Amino acid sequence: MTGSVAGPGAARGTADSVIVAESLTDPERFSVLYDRYAAMLYRYAACRVGPADAEDAVAATFLDAFTARRRYDLGRPEARPWLFGILTKELGKRHRAEAARFRALARVGSAQPAAGHEDDVARQVSAQSVRRPLATALAQLAQHERGVLLLIAWGELSYAEAAEALDIPVGTVRSRLNRARRKMRKAFGGSDPTTVAEEEQ
Repeated sequence: MTGSVAGPGAARGTADSVIVAESLTDPERFSVLYDRYAAMLYRYAACRVGPADAEDAVAATFLDAFTARRRYDLGRPEARPWLFGILTKELGKRHRAEAARFRALARVGSAQPAAGHEDDVARQVSAQSVRRPLATALAQLAQHERGVLLLIAWGELSYAEAAEALDIPVGTVRSRLNRARRKMRKAFGGSDPTTVAEEEQ
C-alpha cells in the first residue's frame, strides 16, 4: 500500500488534493472527503475507543480537517494519512477511554458462540480466543507504540503513511513498531496477531 495517486481517494476519480483545493472556494466540496473516508476512520476509531467515542472523534476530525484545509500540502494527492493523523490526535485526547475499553475487553470472558454453520462457529471461537489476550497486550503498550502498531495493522497505512500521519520520521515508525511487535510476540508466545502482510517499504 502506498500514498500514490492510485490510493483509495484517487481510485474514486478526483484526487483528494484537488478536492481540498476546490473546497477553498466551494466549502461544500469538502464533503467528498467525508464520503470517502468517514466510514474507514469510524471503523478504526471504534476498534480503539468504542462506538460512541469513535463517532465523536470522527466528527471532530473532519471539523479540524475542514478548519485546517488551507494548510494541507496540495502536493500530496491522497488525504487519508492526513486524516488519520488528525484522528490519532483526537484519539489521544481519549486515551483513558481507549485504555478502559481494552481493560474491559480483557476482563470479558469468551461468550458461547451462537449455533450455526460449523465454519462460522469455528471462526467465532477462534476470534474469541484471541480477543481477550489481544486486548490485554494492547493495553500494556505505551501509547505511542500502540498508535503506530494500530495505524499499520488496523488502519492499513504503510510505514511512510504512518510517518506522515504522525509527523515523525519513517525510522521512528519502524523503531516504535519493532518495539510494539516484540512486546506482542512476547505476550503471545512468539506470534503477533496484529501482523499483516506488508510490502517492502
